[in-house]
Amino acid sequence: MNSAKTLLRRQFLQQRIALTSEIWARQSQQICIRLQNCVQFQQAQTILTYCSHRQEPDLSYLFEHSDRQWGLPRCVGKDLFWHRWEPPQPLLPGAYGILEPSADSRRLEAAEVDLMLVPCVGIDRSGYRLGYGGGYYDRLRANPLWRNVPTIGIGFDFGYVDVLPIEPWDLPLDGVCTELRSRD
Repeated sequence: MNSAKTLLRRQFLQQRIALTSEIWARQSQQICIRLQNCVQFQQAQTILTYCSHRQEPDLSYLFEHSDRQWGLPRCVGKDLFWHRWEPPQPLLPGAYGILEPSADSRRLEAAEVDLMLVPCVGIDRSGYRLGYGGGYYDRLRANPLWRNVPTIGIGFDFGYVDVLPIEPWDLPLDGVCTELRSRD
């Protein structure tokens, strides 16, 4: 395992957990507002997102203020499967304690998706992402069916850096959105 990635991941996660609930909520809402001004978001009808876990940016504000269709992931083994979700449909704790739609909710395929919002522990200027290290998004995006789905990395600005260490399998995201900046 890349020790530079491990150290950066630990540093960014410590900074994220240290956010007070007030700052976390305010910065999450700022991310949502910036995201709503991104062209890719404005043009997207079906958007894949995530349920905030371990103080990831909370995007639930988007669900309340949008007429878009949403998809949420389920971790199944080493893969992500995407399911259609409409608020306020119940979500269930899945792998790693992350809230997920039920297994019997309608699956979404790549051809139905206009945009994927990808949670980032860290992200760099070139769009390379640092996640938790499980490789779920890397494996998904390595699949040719999913490779062309536009992506925006979502994270807090303290995790936005000039350059991250990358591996041969890493694919850059198309855009980035933090509480202080957005690029799509």
